Amino acid sequence: MTAAAKAARMVAEASADTPAADVPRRVCEAVRDGLCVDGATLALLTDTPSRQLLAASDDDALTLEDIQFTLLEGPCISAARTGEPVAVHDLRHELTPWPLFGATLREKLPRVTSVYALPLFFGDYVLGTVDLLALRPHALGEEALEEASQVADAVTAALMTTREMLLTGSRAPDWEPRDVVRAHWFDTARAVGALVARRGISQEDALALMRAEAFRTGKPLADITTDILRDPPRRP
Repeated sequence: MTAAAKAARMVAEASADTPAADVPRRVCEAVRDGLCVDGATLALLTDTPSRQLLAASDDDALTLEDIQFTLLEGPCISAARTGEPVAVHDLRHELTPWPLFGATLREKLPRVTSVYALPLFFGDYVLGTVDLLALRPHALGEEALEEASQVADAVTAALMTTREMLLTGSRAPDWEPRDVVRAHWFDTARAVGALVARRGISQEDALALMRAEAFRTGKPLADITTDILRDPPRRP
């Protein structure tokens, strides 16, 4: 059995008879363990202002997501836009197509040496992405990467059991870990809405302002969100 087939089976088993609140976390862990990488994340609507981080396997994986969402560049953004898997096999010796992402990742996650992003399809639409990170170069071989669509399909199927939670945004989803999900989805959307209402700007412009502040201060986007919700800016 190939690594991709093993990971797809583990994802299916992780989501079977599992409470909806636990599905993203367990699926994320199954992808990480099945593909023998060191971290994984799941995110929907990856390259839009409505991005929804569903799960991160650890702090390094969460930082990887923060970097990409703040800079609006990196493997997961490209995978969401193109619908193709994206691979960075060796960050130590390979230049990335994303200058800010590459430099920031090397600064904040110096131990990470390879990163991969797999698009999640719902029909012809890219629903989101799976991000993978490893502390060794070439963690996924070419054959494993070519077969990775099996894993992505298994993840999409697993997430369908949580579709009601995905479609209803009136409250923060009851997913674990709750603080991660809330800060990187529900509260970010609320902060964007606060800026839209108070400054009369678009969602895209509001999120751009938040990203610019995160980049200027070096704070994670989740911290900028907290600042806005604690003391929402007023119109000039």
